[in-house]
Amino acid sequence: MQSANVLLKKIVTSSVLPFAAQHGMKKDLFPLSRTLSLSLCLKQDNSCSPSEKLDLDAWKKVMKSGVQEEVSETVSEQKELSSLAAAREILEMWRLAGRSVPQNISEEQLKTFMECPSKSAKKKYLKYLHLKELYKKNDKRKMDEKRERRLETQEQASKTDETRRNSFVCAWANCMDRAYNWRVAQSMIFGQPLVFDMSYEKDMSVREVANTVRQLVLSEGCNRRSVDPFHVHFCNLKDDSLYHKEFIKHYREAWGKLLITVTDQCYTDVFPKDKLIYLTADSPKVMKTFDHDKIYIVGSMVDRSIKTGVSLARAKRLGLETAALPLEKYLLWNTGAKNLTLDQMMHILLTLKDTGDWKKALEFVPKRKYYGFVSKPVHELKKTLNLINTLKLGKRQEEVRKQFAKNYSKKLMQK
Repeated sequence: MQSANVLLKKIVTSSVLPFAAQHGMKKDLFPLSRTLSLSLCLKQDNSCSPSEKLDLDAWKKVMKSGVQEEVSETVSEQKELSSLAAAREILEMWRLAGRSVPQNISEEQLKTFMECPSKSAKKKYLKYLHLKELYKKNDKRKMDEKRERRLETQEQASKTDETRRNSFVCAWANCMDRAYNWRVAQSMIFGQPLVFDMSYEKDMSVREVANTVRQLVLSEGCNRRSVDPFHVHFCNLKDDSLYHKEFIKHYREAWGKLLITVTDQCYTDVFPKDKLIYLTADSPKVMKTFDHDKIYIVGSMVDRSIKTGVSLARAKRLGLETAALPLEKYLLWNTGAKNLTLDQMMHILLTLKDTGDWKKALEFVPKRKYYGFVSKPVHELKKTLNLINTLKLGKRQEEVRKQFAKNYSKKLMQK
């Protein structure tokens, strides 16, 4: 009889109670379960001890608490669904009003949208999602166009004898990759080290860190394809940092196979201080020649606000020698900062290492940053440029013309 009573309990708790909670019959259910259990207890033998009888009031309390928890869970789920639906209606209204709202939004993004503290924060988050969606669509469109072009070229190649040429190009590319990898492997043993300082994560935003890593990827590819590559060191690069995450996004599985040295130590702990030179545009000392026995350090920082003196201050704190590129000596500089990108610095240093010619090396400086190479002393060129600027502005035109004519007549007499 006890087994039958236990079986009855299981049936009531597993099937009858949930069914009653869903259909609103929980008030009529407890008297029925009480009568069922009482009838079974009356049919038991008189030999049953009082300790084996069921406490119906305690069981009723337990059942009520279970039903209340299930009902509260369903109510909370309904509230969450209603709030999500209201948020979706707000997004639809904003989309009809012409605001930048993404077309497709997930539940997680919708929850983060609802958690935004203010209306402006919600607008900024939606604009970010909208731009992200546009970038994805643009990338997908480019990939589709690239795929279509590739299919067209494959169809044309199948009609002609270009398939042999393509196979030759693929074999040649594989051979060149092996040769490049062999050069970089040799540079890790015999090459001159080049250090990239990865300790500027706190001085940049997430977008600036992504731009920095993109320039470092270009620098690594340029170094790999050079005739005499550097042994590249990424110092102060910690695991799970923004730098590390962006590198994994770019390289994926190839990150562990790169022929570079990655360490979380500072370069002063790896190399002797007397051989280190920190390259920074804020240094008062100008670099004259490329020294093959020195180890040059480049700060891995890209900032739109151009924070001057950050790398120079770090080098001074560590007691390192600093140097700046002789841009004004060889280039007639235009207005603007003398900061270059990391891939441009890599091109310049590789050219200096191979040729030692500053004019060839500084050809990698963007043309918009300077007027041209210096063929005369810099002060004379600046005078002529000042004359030209004053003529353009229309200030003291008569005096400028007379001075220009006098200087021109003196040059003719000298000739």
